[in-house]
Amino acid sequence: MTKTAHRVYLGTMSLIVILVTIYLIYKGLPYYNTTVEERFYHPDHKSLKPSGPLGHGMGIVGTLMMMIGVFGYQARKYMRALSRVWVLKHWLEFHIFLCTLGPILVLFHTSFKFGGLVSISFWSMVAVVASGVVGRFIYLQIPRTIQGRELSLNEIRGMQSDLTDKLHGELSAEKMTEILTMTKRQGEAKGMIAQYLADWKLKNSIKSQLKNSGLRHKRLKNVMALVDSELNMNRKIERLQVMQKLFNYWHVIHLPFAIIMLVIMLIHVGVTIAFGYKWVF
Repeated sequence: MTKTAHRVYLGTMSLIVILVTIYLIYKGLPYYNTTVEERFYHPDHKSLKPSGPLGHGMGIVGTLMMMIGVFGYQARKYMRALSRVWVLKHWLEFHIFLCTLGPILVLFHTSFKFGGLVSISFWSMVAVVASGVVGRFIYLQIPRTIQGRELSLNEIRGMQSDLTDKLHGELSAEKMTEILTMTKRQGEAKGMIAQYLADWKLKNSIKSQLKNSGLRHKRLKNVMALVDSELNMNRKIERLQVMQKLFNYWHVIHLPFAIIMLVIMLIHVGVTIAFGYKWVF
């Protein structure tokens, strides 16, 4: 998948989530704002109630999305037969898409009214989504190949050498040494946000120096892209071991909530079928 295709892929999934959420809010806000006692008399009650055509449908589609998102990604991750089917990174992004839109649909399926055993599943789902956001952030801090495989420290050092070679092709040896010296960490390690801000200031400083040295726009853009990659790589090297440990701990939190959510969800579906609730068929 090319960079442009990947951006379109991510943009399309993000747009779908946003548009579906906006539509559901627009469609159901008057109904959801009505008190539980008065909803029975609302004109949209038959459609939007949990057992109604639209409400029930959102529950079914949302559940299927989460099931496909969870089991599809796990199958791609661990089954050799699927190892060549699509890049793991893209599977993860599709997993995130399904496990974001699915819970939104399930939330509207409940019509914002839940209790008992189902409430445990709902709050487990909330915990899974929230921990998923945190996990995605940690995942991005660990350098990986385009296929999604985690890189070793030696491989990262090799990538840094490649960046240095590319920088050498854009600048004189003296200027390159000066720029690389500026990108090296100095002093005590800073917090994550503080380091991002420090790197942002440093990039602006380097950019100003390069402009003053008469570097043309196209070459300046190339050099700044390499400087940004170098700083980004330095940040990831500094926090590699910490992020790897955090990612391992994250699985301990994320997985149990996901299992609880899925088990109770299956019980809920089984009870619903046992009581004879049907959708449009």
